[in-house]
Amino acid sequence: MAIAKTKKAVGNGKRMRASNEHAVKAAVAPAEAIAALRKFKAPKFDQTVNVCFHLGIDPKAADQALRGSIALPHGIGKSARVIAFCGSDKVAAAKAAGAVEAGADELVAKIEGGWMDFDVAVASPDMMRVVSKLGKVLGPKGLMPSPKAGTVTPNVPEAVKEYAAGKQEYRNDDAGNIHGVIGKMSFSDDKLVDNLNAFVQAILKAKPNTAKGTYVKKCVVAGCMSPGVPVAV
Repeated sequence: MAIAKTKKAVGNGKRMRASNEHAVKAAVAPAEAIAALRKFKAPKFDQTVNVCFHLGIDPKAADQALRGSIALPHGIGKSARVIAFCGSDKVAAAKAAGAVEAGADELVAKIEGGWMDFDVAVASPDMMRVVSKLGKVLGPKGLMPSPKAGTVTPNVPEAVKEYAAGKQEYRNDDAGNIHGVIGKMSFSDDKLVDNLNAFVQAILKAKPNTAKGTYVKKCVVAGCMSPGVPVAV
């Protein structure tokens, strides 16, 4: 096992050294940034392409905290397991839209029993009184439905469809950073650029009124196993 790990480490080191030869230090336009990612030596799997924003916000100020959701023009290359808290009249529509499970009290009981085979939970507003029982279970995992994230909505089937297709939530961390996914390296350049631009515009639009100074201090795109490329915003 030790020998296998050593060989893997050496392989990773060679790839990183090769990639560093194409490192980009100055911020470039989105299209140039995506093109630069292609020049790095790639691993043998289809990398997820991530974007990270370092924002000039005060993460401790409630009126500057950013949280929202975004459905990118070309998706992100993977689906999500979605559950729906809704009335019996919407259960069939929610499941038809892609929900792995839907319901009210019976769904709450299932989760209280330990079932957690889902990635996103959506709910209709009238169901929040039921969902609130799961606050201590869903809250710490970031799965509690929220109006800000778009997971509390009267149109449950539409929300299920969007999140199952790859709609994602974003929120700033304690350092004022926001992380997201814009697709896979197998996507065409045009699709990755479209998705990156859409994410950038969403973050710019979400700028808190009380934020002062430079809002987007840095934006970087990177494959999950490649160096980052700074993007001019």
